[in-house]
Amino acid sequence: MKKKKWHLRIIGFLGILLALLWLSPFYLMIVNAFKSKRDIFADTLGLPEEFTSDNFIQAFEQLDFLRTLFNSLLISVVSVGIIIVFSAMAAYALSRNKSKLSSVIFFVFVAAMLIPFQSVMIPLISQFGQFGMLNRAGLIIMYLGFGCSLSIFLYHGTLKGIPQSLDEAAKIDGANRLQVFWYIIFPLLKPMSITVGILNVIWIWNDYLLPSLVLGEAGTETIPLKLFYFFGQYTKQWHLALAGLTLSIIPVIIAYFFAQKQIIKGISDGAVK
Repeated sequence: MKKKKWHLRIIGFLGILLALLWLSPFYLMIVNAFKSKRDIFADTLGLPEEFTSDNFIQAFEQLDFLRTLFNSLLISVVSVGIIIVFSAMAAYALSRNKSKLSSVIFFVFVAAMLIPFQSVMIPLISQFGQFGMLNRAGLIIMYLGFGCSLSIFLYHGTLKGIPQSLDEAAKIDGANRLQVFWYIIFPLLKPMSITVGILNVIWIWNDYLLPSLVLGEAGTETIPLKLFYFFGQYTKQWHLALAGLTLSIIPVIIAYFFAQKQIIKGISDGAVK
């Protein structure tokens, strides 16, 4: 019993250390967001001598925060929604079709996850530029192309655990294939859809490289793009950048606060399945 207690204490102590290590970037970001530029370089780790909200006001104005937040939300929500629907439909078709062709197509999607973005970056931008698609709509289509491989892989594994007898029973009742998927199969994929949504939201919300290549028109920038403007060639406005970062995570925290029950349930249900 004593050995078990010591083991639990050691594990608890290590857990606290890991939690403090994980929270340290948030501490640095929030604490330094309330400091002046001079105070940040004078004492980065310490609390500010005088809390100031001017950084947030300036960052809000210079980021054009409401417009930029709308762009990030629009691109993230639409992209993730399209990825979920199209990937689930593709995985359903591939899992229910037992031909060699469907197996080859599935492995092509899996192999596509190994292709680095940098290797297709220049030809991709060139091709989309020829069709006038270097805008938000083109960016959403690109996210669909890059995000569907992993999503199809995850959905395909889940669909293997759903018996095909459900499809046959629905068809006997008069449902066509689209109705079978939309009303019978897709609701059963909710736990995996939540997992796929979380993975893709984290990636798309924080992505900088692809939007920087595609969104050249003023007023269409996402939050990561706008935050980069605080870092010039000769000066770096850390106080405004950290205030802007703090503002940018507030919508994510609010969204998680309202959806945490669904997220936790979806992840736990997916783990059980």
